[in-house]
Amino acid sequence: MPSDAPRSKDAAQRSFKKSASYQEGRKVKNSRQARAMEKGSRYGRKMQEEVWQNAEVDALYRLASAGVRVPQPHICFEGVLLMDLVVDAEGSPAPRLNDVELDEDQALEFHGMLLNQVVRMLCAGIVHGDLSEYNILVGEGGPVIIDLPQAIDAAANSTAAEMLERDVINLRTYFSTFAPALRDTQFGKEIWGLYEGGLLTPEQVLTGQVVLDEHIADVDAVLMAVELAIKENEIRQMCRPDVEAA
Repeated sequence: MPSDAPRSKDAAQRSFKKSASYQEGRKVKNSRQARAMEKGSRYGRKMQEEVWQNAEVDALYRLASAGVRVPQPHICFEGVLLMDLVVDAEGSPAPRLNDVELDEDQALEFHGMLLNQVVRMLCAGIVHGDLSEYNILVGEGGPVIIDLPQAIDAAANSTAAEMLERDVINLRTYFSTFAPALRDTQFGKEIWGLYEGGLLTPEQVLTGQVVLDEHIADVDAVLMAVELAIKENEIRQMCRPDVEAA
């Protein structure tokens, strides 16, 4: 990705919502800072912004190392993050995905590329949390994912599965307007299921189909098994030698 024209992003230009669901699993330096953030004091807001900045920088470095198409970060100083400028094939600043006209083949291609990026992100332990056509640039060689201050740790955040599902649904909703065949796909559930099962790899081949377990538990059989176990335990107790009498 070209690095001869870096771009900067001021913290004040961000549009994400600092929801508690995004902050779950994030660490602060000490208890004083944590209390200040909870109270919403001026110092607390400053510390909160620092946490979000650090989360974005950390995510960018981790994802770039994992082969995810994100801008390469360089430095974050006083709320300004300096990173590579993403450009198109002509060397101009890359447009956002929502500003690009797609045909069906392009939509399917970009959708597949972005699903692979989502998989690679999850393999690196990260969920974007706010992925949509508005924070994806169409750079030289394909889509590039941007805006990661709300990125979450997949293992430390209890809403990770929900957020990943939402990210993937956002992609499906957008690309299905150009490629209707995507409307009934279930890539989010498939990806998370593979992740939970320890089977997800960066080169995972996805089908978009999920086999749901529609088996209805036989409650009567379960209760009968419990009752038999209780009776067997009672019989064993009755048949035990009277140790104290001996």
